[in-house]
Amino acid sequence: MYYIGFDIGGTKCAVSLGSAAESGVEILNKIKFPTAGKTPAEVMELFAQNAEEAVKNAGLSMGDIARIGISCGGPLDSKRGIILSPPNLPGWDGIHVKEFFEERFGIETRLQNDANASAVAEWKWGAGRGTQNMVFVTFGTGFGAGLILDGRLYSGTHDCAGEIGHIRLTDGDDDPVGYRKRGSVEGWCSGGGIAQTGAAYVRRELARGENPLLWERAGEDEANITAKLIGDLADEGDPLSIEIYRKVGEMFGRTCAIIIDLFDPEMIVAGGIFMRSSHLILPEAERVIDVEALAMTRTGVKIVPAGLGEEIGDYAALGIASM
Repeated sequence: MYYIGFDIGGTKCAVSLGSAAESGVEILNKIKFPTAGKTPAEVMELFAQNAEEAVKNAGLSMGDIARIGISCGGPLDSKRGIILSPPNLPGWDGIHVKEFFEERFGIETRLQNDANASAVAEWKWGAGRGTQNMVFVTFGTGFGAGLILDGRLYSGTHDCAGEIGHIRLTDGDDDPVGYRKRGSVEGWCSGGGIAQTGAAYVRRELARGENPLLWERAGEDEANITAKLIGDLADEGDPLSIEIYRKVGEMFGRTCAIIIDLFDPEMIVAGGIFMRSSHLILPEAERVIDVEALAMTRTGVKIVPAGLGEEIGDYAALGIASM
């Protein structure tokens, strides 16, 4: 069957046309365009126009499309198909996207937050295929989770299930801030959080009279300290950068232990930074999980990178359409 996926991001948007079955999914056409500087109405109109173009280029008609799926950062109301003021989409306040596209095309349209949508895609076609209980964690700009429990997506009473990034792990004065909370999971396990941790470790070394390589490579400017720079230096063998990622691994391990004890999953699938730096994060995380998680729930749980790779956003929207 043919599906259309809309991935709504704060920086860019993507339209994907896919052919999906239980055996897998094939993206037949994809069109990207920037989000910045456009009103919600303008973005939705571009989605509609690009969807029509993608379908036409594939030699199909809109009548061939079974459903439309939309993946977007929350908060949102998936049941009514309304986007509710996501922090990365200023001005998107109470936008009725489901109604807009159903009226435009006469095609059933489904909306889910990006973590849930990615969880569905990884469960259907990626690393979690064949599981009944799987948790997907974003581990990117932010840290959220999508829950597949007993073979179905669980989104909770208010569409807010899986907001594990908000959980506080530590409460130190110099701990990184994420999700507006110091020492939260998102503070420790996100791109911005890792950068904050790196800056804190550099300040510590400078106070000791040291001149760390990370500080030199950042041009002696904290604004240039990023998760990627720290990861690159760790791969080069820089001791301080390795130490930073070991700390990230510790906090990710604590987070996974909470997930494991709460949901008893077969697998935790991690996207974003974990896909690129699992070799730096996972060894320490596994050590912490072995200490923190209940022995019974820990047994057999796999922690793996997302199988759909960097293009998971395209597959996520198609996954929602194919549910």
